[in-house]
Amino acid sequence: MSGRGAPLPMLTVAVALALGTAVSLGLARFSYALFLPPMRADLGWSYLTSGAMNTVNAAGYLLGALLAPAWLRRLGSRRAFLAGIGATALLLAAHGAVIGDAPLYALRFLTGAVSAVAFVAGGLLAAQLVGAPAAAGRSTATAGLVLGIYYGGAGVGIVASALLVPWLAERNVDHAWQGAWLGLGVLGLGATAAIAAATRALHVAPGAGAPKSGGRGFAWQQFLPALLAYLLFGIGYIGYMTFIVTLLREQHLAAWLVTAFFAMLGAAVAVSPWIWAGVLQRFRGGESLCLLSALLVVATLLPVLSAAPIAVFASGLLFGGVLLSLVASTTALVRHNLAPAAWPAGITLFTIVFAAGQIVGPSLVGFIADRSGGLRAGLACSAGMLALASLIAWWQEPLDR
Repeated sequence: MSGRGAPLPMLTVAVALALGTAVSLGLARFSYALFLPPMRADLGWSYLTSGAMNTVNAAGYLLGALLAPAWLRRLGSRRAFLAGIGATALLLAAHGAVIGDAPLYALRFLTGAVSAVAFVAGGLLAAQLVGAPAAAGRSTATAGLVLGIYYGGAGVGIVASALLVPWLAERNVDHAWQGAWLGLGVLGLGATAAIAAATRALHVAPGAGAPKSGGRGFAWQQFLPALLAYLLFGIGYIGYMTFIVTLLREQHLAAWLVTAFFAMLGAAVAVSPWIWAGVLQRFRGGESLCLLSALLVVATLLPVLSAAPIAVFASGLLFGGVLLSLVASTTALVRHNLAPAAWPAGITLFTIVFAAGQIVGPSLVGFIADRSGGLRAGLACSAGMLALASLIAWWQEPLDR
């Protein structure tokens, strides 16, 4: 890295990077849970179609993860990050200009692709930030905290969505949900400008740190248990995040309680780095992935077993408090076990596996829900996937460096 202008404190830069996750995950993916009830009612979607919209988004995310190395080589990490976030914001706004299923499928796909590039580039910037010479001598817990802040930024996007989407999407006008998409696009563009201003001194030249074909130092076979567990996590968690708001609406939870639930879930995501930073820094194998997956099993089953508000809110608090820290655990696993030159390849492969799981999850839950008469059976299936992920992650051993 080379400095340009006065460098900002490490945690300040980490917070700026987290705004990217707020857009690429919080606004671009997780907000869909809030859009689903009004869009489903307005457009007459089945559960399968509802899930397929997020499946298409995940397919685009997979393509973006595959293309991310080329973007990194051509643009460098920071420019790829900013390009991905800016494009995500523009595509979110474009959702508000269409109605038909076909253009919505296309926009969900493209949004997934560009948000994946942003997510990979931002994760690489966060890993490089804590590995930079300027970070030498700092507490080892700081590394886990920086990574946690970056991934926990999705919580900011979830909270923003919870405050904005119901207000705009449930107005008494035709296709009111379109205005909510436009609002998210404006938020995304504002975040892009803030990120650009705060990361001016954070620069990685094009090609620096980008994965190269045939690169040495990363053997995916050594990470097979973690990769398989992360695939199952992708299948399991996305069913909850796609359909939980719809389930709560069908259980006749008051609208303001649903909004409060989703905002609380996002707030839990945002503060989770401070809860799990020490765990991410301490464990070098699959222990973090195992523990956090097991906690998600409990969180997913609570609303399946009970519609009581206390069970629902406990579910959201636990799910939000674990979700993105589990994602951060895979970057921590890469950092602990590989040389810096192999980090981009490792982060990219875990992102690809994650995307593959997310392709399956929404449509699987929707398919089961259509045929079982409700969403509870689908979410129970999600919990089973997460339980299997926890068991497999336990077998991931740390590598000798």
